[in-house]
Amino acid sequence: MSAFKKQIECIKKKPRSKIMSAIKGGEFLIRKTSPEEVFTPEEWGEEEKMIAQTCRDFLAQEVLPLVDKIDSMEDPTLMPSLLKKAGELGILSISIPTEYGGMGMDFKTSMLAAEAVGGGHSFSVAISAHTGIGTLPILYYGSEEQKQKYIPKLGSGEWLGCYCLTEPSAGSDANSGKTKAVKEGANWKLNGQKMWITNGGFANLYTVFAKIDDDKNLSAFIVQKGAEGLSLNPEEKKMGIKGSSTRQVFFNDVVVPDGNQLSDRQNGFKIALNILNVGRIKLAAATLGAAKEVVTVSVKYANERNQFGRPISKYGAIKYKIGEMAMRTYALESAVYRISQNIQDRIHGLAAEGMDKSEATLKGIEEYAAECAMMKVLGSEVLDYVTDEGVQIHGGMGYSAETIVEKAYRDSRINRIFEGTNEINRMLTVDMILKKAMNGELDLMGAAKSVQDELLSIPDFGDNDNELFGAEHKLIANFKKAVLMVAGAAAQKLMMDLPKEQEVLMNIADMAIDTYTCESILLRVHKRILANGEDGQEVYKAMVQVYLHDAADRVNKAGKEAILSFAEGDELRMMLMGVKRFTKSEPVNAKELRRLVADSVIKENKYNV
Repeated sequence: MSAFKKQIECIKKKPRSKIMSAIKGGEFLIRKTSPEEVFTPEEWGEEEKMIAQTCRDFLAQEVLPLVDKIDSMEDPTLMPSLLKKAGELGILSISIPTEYGGMGMDFKTSMLAAEAVGGGHSFSVAISAHTGIGTLPILYYGSEEQKQKYIPKLGSGEWLGCYCLTEPSAGSDANSGKTKAVKEGANWKLNGQKMWITNGGFANLYTVFAKIDDDKNLSAFIVQKGAEGLSLNPEEKKMGIKGSSTRQVFFNDVVVPDGNQLSDRQNGFKIALNILNVGRIKLAAATLGAAKEVVTVSVKYANERNQFGRPISKYGAIKYKIGEMAMRTYALESAVYRISQNIQDRIHGLAAEGMDKSEATLKGIEEYAAECAMMKVLGSEVLDYVTDEGVQIHGGMGYSAETIVEKAYRDSRINRIFEGTNEINRMLTVDMILKKAMNGELDLMGAAKSVQDELLSIPDFGDNDNELFGAEHKLIANFKKAVLMVAGAAAQKLMMDLPKEQEVLMNIADMAIDTYTCESILLRVHKRILANGEDGQEVYKAMVQVYLHDAADRVNKAGKEAILSFAEGDELRMMLMGVKRFTKSEPVNAKELRRLVADSVIKENKYNV
């Protein structure tokens, strides 16, 4: 047993912390959350930090020195050998139950591990695909026999997995796939084509989605490498993540034993949707790890690069970039681990009620499917911003293939397409929250009616200056009112046509994402100050002030665009007045506050907030 695994065994014997009270998925819009209710990264224990450090050490020692060789794909055995090494350390089995040879760690810890390997470029894609979509369908939906047969091998890295869903004519509309499964005696026969299959070139195990006869929904099958009729196209030539294996996979009368059907007939679409929920939140964690790495690389370059007689980190234009990169990364981190704790608490709660652990995990994540979609959008777009500015800080060197930021810039772009495009995820966010309201799970319409009544009343000019972050908490409450006002009016006005008004849905989603993220960064800093006092917290207070100030403009713009799309006359004027009222913020010197953040990062010569 490795030293890492021995330390994990010690962790599991320690008593777990008390389960926090988790709000329902989407309930953040209608319920105030206190700082005490959220988990913040400052609360990681030494054991969790050790797990993360083991993952980072593996990247630093085994992966990053070989990044160029990985990207060249000259040695097709290199990536699978690295994954097998990770498996030997236990990195592939962190969230796999102990009964299948795994570490059995909780959801939140698995998120920290996903962050820790997020800065590994193409390797990060390969390991995320293997531990996520390559393993979880069998872990969560397989029979006991299938789990015993496959999960230990996948957890150890002896076997590597991939997930075959996308087809040439079935991308976002995954359930329209044309791959067919026909029953012949005791076996199934698969025919069809899959594309963009990550890890396809070296996988030992393929989870394949296909339609049986004229079924409405997909079913799923487990196919092993070497099956007769299974063939692959050459590796795809890609913009980024060049070292990750991406193949087309063809099935020509591939025989699959009946025992390799995964779950029930027509349950494949449900499997695909639930695994995507997991993939989205895990992708957000991975983008967080990558963003932190790019901030550090960029700050180090800015401190080393001299122009006009001094380091470029001394100049305001560069400080703006560093400060903004650090703030957006910090906000992402705050939101990601806030929702991770909610998911974990829900999983523990369902398991405590007697639900099977796998089912509890899926149900727990499904409860927060809207937040998972929001985090996927936020993480991918924060990383895109950070890598773009990282290239700009490097100047001409940033355009050189010799630099890390050039690779990071190209590698980042796929994240807005992975796990459902950001456009699809924005629309899903609104759709899933509205469905909860229609099913009676959230009283969104009641809350929206209260906001509508408030618009006809005298505005509240109450003074919150005597409370810690009183004005900021009030601003967040007003952001929520703006979302409820616009979403409620859009649902009432457009009714069944709302799904067709995609621009409006995306406006509402942007408002919701900003609201959730602003509340997350505020709660994190508020909790930090309650624990440590206000002395020495100027950098964190500055991040809250600037982030909320900038978000107010974004929420205002998105709200106005949505309102102008469907309202008119007195209703239009009243709602425009409302969105203006609900996004009014106190003026701040954003330049000086942003410089305060930048100076802290520059002084430490790394991402340090």
